[in-house]
Amino acid sequence: MKTLSLIIFFFVNITCKESTTVYICNSPGAKKYHNSSNCRGLSNCTYKIVKVDIEQAKKDGKTLCAWEK
Repeated sequence: MKTLSLIIFFFVNITCKESTTVYICNSPGAKKYHNSSNCRGLSNCTYKIVKVDIEQAKKDGKTLCAWEK
């Protein structure tokens, strides 16, 4: 019974993964995403800062800002 409970727990965690919102500068050359809208790396953004899902940011080729590592 304990093994079955663990299997169900891991399955639910894998399939019900919560999405995380990150922030990006909406410029054509932006290459990073940020966990906080107040990140130092966003201070030079002259375009609009937008919220996106982390999966979408990664799909678009963006990587985590070096200030947040």
